[in-house]
Amino acid sequence: QVQPVESGGGVVQPGGSLRLSCEASGTFFSASAMEWYRQGPGQKREFVASIANNGRTNLADSVQGRFTISRDNAKKMVYLQMSTLSPDDTAVYYCHQVWGNYWGQGTQVTVSS
Repeated sequence: QVQPVESGGGVVQPGGSLRLSCEASGTFFSASAMEWYRQGPGQKREFVASIANNGRTNLADSVQGRFTISRDNAKKMVYLQMSTLSPDDTAVYYCHQVWGNYWGQGTQVTVSS
């Protein structure tokens, strides 16, 4: 199986934190950039964060200062640490392996009081 598998979603109150995990597979994980996208209710899928194979990161303006992306090549894992969450962050979050264009099934994050 080469499709990434996300986990860690759930319901959290505004101002809270969550950490999403993405378990990837395949030979080329360590060479591939990895990304997180999200799709809110009635919205288009949007870019959230990326991390290159050299560890360089890029974050969407909307999550700068609140989200952090990291990776563990030995474990073939990518993480999205989210803090100071707001209802606007409610979405299905998807992990994307650029090399091979593999998408996960997504994990739901709901921010609600």
